[in-house]
Amino acid sequence: MAEVGGRRRAFIGSFTAAGGPGIVTAAVAASGGALIALNSVDGVPDPSYLALAPGGDTLYAVSETAQGAVAAYRVSGPRPEQVGPPVPVGGQEPTHLSVFAGHVLTANYGSGSVTAVPVRADGTLAPVPSGVLRHTGSGPHTRRQQGPHAHQVQPDPSGRWAVSVDLGTDSVRVCALRDGALELHREIALRPGSGPRHLAFHPDGDYAYVLNELTPTVTVCRWDAEDGSLKPLTEVQVLAGAPAGDAYPSGIVAAPDGRFVWTATRGEDVLSTFAVEGTRLRLIGTVHCGGHWPRALAESEGFLYVANERSGDVAWYAVDPATGLPRYEGSLKVPAASCVIFD
Repeated sequence: MAEVGGRRRAFIGSFTAAGGPGIVTAAVAASGGALIALNSVDGVPDPSYLALAPGGDTLYAVSETAQGAVAAYRVSGPRPEQVGPPVPVGGQEPTHLSVFAGHVLTANYGSGSVTAVPVRADGTLAPVPSGVLRHTGSGPHTRRQQGPHAHQVQPDPSGRWAVSVDLGTDSVRVCALRDGALELHREIALRPGSGPRHLAFHPDGDYAYVLNELTPTVTVCRWDAEDGSLKPLTEVQVLAGAPAGDAYPSGIVAAPDGRFVWTATRGEDVLSTFAVEGTRLRLIGTVHCGGHWPRALAESEGFLYVANERSGDVAWYAVDPATGLPRYEGSLKVPAASCVIFD
């Protein structure tokens, strides 16, 4: 784990096409959770989502463009240094990435596919041989679900499976990686028209929470790592009342102790807090996101962080350990902020 002056670091992605500075590095204050900007790099356009390699010395960033690419940065020094050219992912508009079994996986929203990019021993990226898995299908939402739209891909807690969430097909796909290629193991259908966007696992690995964008809900699912299966159980609204228009839920995070789940909703500019009660979630309350259009959430050492894209800032909240409710503490200006992660 890399630190600066004894402090942990945060890495913030942004949309350069909307005026973002690229990838911002910030120090995390020793107390209070505040972010202090250190530097920024703009080696690739629209580095909207970031992920760290195990060990934390290499950072990966998608380039959320029509061509679609992923880039690697060495972060063992004071500022990220790009290593090697961006590698095309064979898909359009990658919105999410993660590290899995010696590969960087990208979810390509525009083309409805998931890509496995090989990682060399030194952390740099190799060209994609045959690692693109194309989704098929559609949904009942005539404007948003004419075809597949992979929005997120991540390993399950056991490290055996890659799980991808597809907004366009109302489904979650469980895949295995064999000989550098992703193979579909099982596809799980969710409620038609729900538009699943992101998924967060409970820390015990037995449950998964799927945030739905087209209907502002969370679907609670049971996860079986042995079988690689996901079973939808219950569904809960992320808002106390009906939204005035499209709500656009975006990010979801489970607390490290498993007692709470938080979501962000862009159309309402709110963060929602849920209590975990067995197979159900109970909405406790909502608070303002501290800006406008909260795109992504992260939790780190008792603080909740939200990347507010349209107001251009990353806000942080202290989490009440008894109720789980976040309390606004401050924000860091980052134009067109899209995600925040921690080393």
